[in-house]
Amino acid sequence: MAKIGILGGTFDPVHNGHLALGKQAYEQFKLDEIWFMPSGHPPHKKSRLVTQGKEREDMVKLAIASVSYFVYSDFELKREGNTYTAQTLTLLREAYPQHEFYFIIGADSLYEIEQWYHPELVIKQAVLLAAARPYEKEHPNFEKQVKYLQEKFDARIGVIRFEEMDVSSRQIRKAVALGQSIKDLVPGPVAGYIRIHGLYREAFED
Repeated sequence: MAKIGILGGTFDPVHNGHLALGKQAYEQFKLDEIWFMPSGHPPHKKSRLVTQGKEREDMVKLAIASVSYFVYSDFELKREGNTYTAQTLTLLREAYPQHEFYFIIGADSLYEIEQWYHPELVIKQAVLLAAARPYEKEHPNFEKQVKYLQEKFDARIGVIRFEEMDVSSRQIRKAVALGQSIKDLVPGPVAGYIRIHGLYREAFED
């Protein structure tokens, strides 16, 4: 049985923080592969226009090409309509019964997960790997939330030791719109792709 880490998101664009998180999860939990899975139509991102799936797909493929255990997955992108994590994980388990899935999330999502679409299904289908900053892991509220989810849902939760990078996709879109350099925030091929395709040049959205 292969241990597969799932790293999802809009990846608009993918950046160095995503790659560092994937590497840390892979090493710490001895995973076999990390699947980078761009979301199709995330219900919580309706307030802004998300870049076309093809362009986000291209950027992810460029970003992960040099890492042998990083794998691109179009599992969410090819699905129609809104894509919910509960549905995605259920379908993944059906399609790949031979794999064990580890769903990588930020610490914030650990607090918000009960507001997700069918959180009990998300928790049932995968081990949750929460990326917590060093000070957060020791925080009473964080430990309390992990314990609470374990007791209420019988959740399997691992904590990724992760020094979060000060980078976000929103920050990168803003920098490009303002004509600022992003070379330290994204892999070189991704920066080149953004430049060549003229992405994110429109006025920045708040």
